[in-house]
Amino acid sequence: MAGSTHSVTNQPPPLLGYDVYGADRALVAAVERHLDPELLDEASGELSALGRAAGSAQLHEWAMQANENPPTLRTHDRYGHRIDEVDFHPAWHRLLGKGVGAGLTAAWARPGGHVRRAAGFVVWTQVEAGNGCPLSMTHAAVPALRADAALAAEWEPRLTSTIYERELRPASRKAGALFGMGMTEKQGGSDVRANTTSARPLAEDGTYVLTGHKWFCSAPMSDAFLVLAQAPEGLTCFLVPRVLEDGTRNPFLLQRLKDKLGNRSNASAEVEFDGTWARRVGEEGRGVATIIGMVTATRLDCVLGSAGLMRAAVAQAAHHCAYREAFGGKLLDKPLMRNVLADLALETEAATTLGLRLAAAYDDGGEQERALLRIAVPAAKYWVTKRCTPVTVEAAECLGGNGYVEESGMPRLVRESPLNSIWEGAGNVQALDVLRALRREPQALNAYLQEVGRARGGDHRLDAAIKDLLTDLADLDGAEARARRLAERFALVLQGALLVRFAPPEVADAFCASRLGGDAGAAFGTLPHTLDLQALVERARPLP
Repeated sequence: MAGSTHSVTNQPPPLLGYDVYGADRALVAAVERHLDPELLDEASGELSALGRAAGSAQLHEWAMQANENPPTLRTHDRYGHRIDEVDFHPAWHRLLGKGVGAGLTAAWARPGGHVRRAAGFVVWTQVEAGNGCPLSMTHAAVPALRADAALAAEWEPRLTSTIYERELRPASRKAGALFGMGMTEKQGGSDVRANTTSARPLAEDGTYVLTGHKWFCSAPMSDAFLVLAQAPEGLTCFLVPRVLEDGTRNPFLLQRLKDKLGNRSNASAEVEFDGTWARRVGEEGRGVATIIGMVTATRLDCVLGSAGLMRAAVAQAAHHCAYREAFGGKLLDKPLMRNVLADLALETEAATTLGLRLAAAYDDGGEQERALLRIAVPAAKYWVTKRCTPVTVEAAECLGGNGYVEESGMPRLVRESPLNSIWEGAGNVQALDVLRALRREPQALNAYLQEVGRARGGDHRLDAAIKDLLTDLADLDGAEARARRLAERFALVLQGALLVRFAPPEVADAFCASRLGGDAGAAFGTLPHTLDLQALVERARPLP
């Protein structure tokens, strides 16, 4: 029984029981903008159903359970036989099953699939980001497998299935399958050409035996993996099934699970290949070219995942401030707090708008759109993922000490926030990839300039930023040392152009003033006071 002095007041109600998708105005607008009107009713219904699930108390309870009970490694069974399995809390399987069932691996199998999936991925990340890893890799494996028509025909229906089957058995006996990835080795890191895992050809054409060590193998409970190894003709891509067709386990020796900063519900392992059977994907010596489709798709998921994390953090901050009172009024009505929230809201809307535009380029599939992705994806991955950590930390600060307490959910968002910047190539890798596209693929720059050019004349600060970018590109001598600055500018100018074209005027005005015009400080909450900050905050509030 509570003491007579214990009366809880001035605390917000839990942000639960609402439609996470429908309450995100920027996300809804992006889906409506990019999706064929004939598909919109069906897609909106699916996304709202997913949004309601994401906003439910039940799923948030599962998310807490999955993170409080991280996966454990079982290398042997009770009799001493090597089994190399990973055990997960039941909540993990429930969440992953719902993600698969919601079509988050099915983009390639239905019209408008990438926009629909991208919106769903943003929503689902807000529940629990760890299960996004296998969802992302399963989705992204499809373009790599298409380098081999027979493999694609065999595996694609399983990967795009909406049925989740957790048991390890031959994939041919499963209605749905998951994919993982193993490229990184301890001596190479992002320099995958330094990989030393060897691939020895077998008598059957296209089959090999692998020997080596992978420093990071993501989602080791998956049914199959794409890995890189050194074949006689050079670095090559391979498909490694977890269970062979006769039901025996493929040698896949899990040495340990990584103890990570965040992403704790998800398993990342070190794995040894010792006589491991593999099937070649693509040509020998063309491993990087084969797997680049998977890498590009997962990089876009890093953008979408970061947009989701930022949205979750900002929604919690705005919700808290709408109820919390201090110094004689609601925090939301205090001019300085309103500035902070508006600045945070601006960042998440720009990230969401950019991520959905790139997803729409996948759905289009034309040459122009593919060229745009070549330069826009690494630029977006560089910039959006780097903005995620300061946004989540600032949003947690809006809750004061409450935001530092695990029960608030904010510490989990903060721990998760750096992941997408590191995964699939950290900042320098992305910046150098932008530079590589500039030097080797002029059509990529042309596609980018046509895209941002559609907004010319809409805002003088955007026009000036485009001009400054062109000046920077006039001389690429010594560009490696300033590659990060170039990547940042590419992302900011593209975000600004999209917001000028599609966002409400107050959003575009604030973005151009602060991100392109330089009329803001280095910290959040330094927007010009003359902007319509209240409109930005109201647009970001997660109203039921």
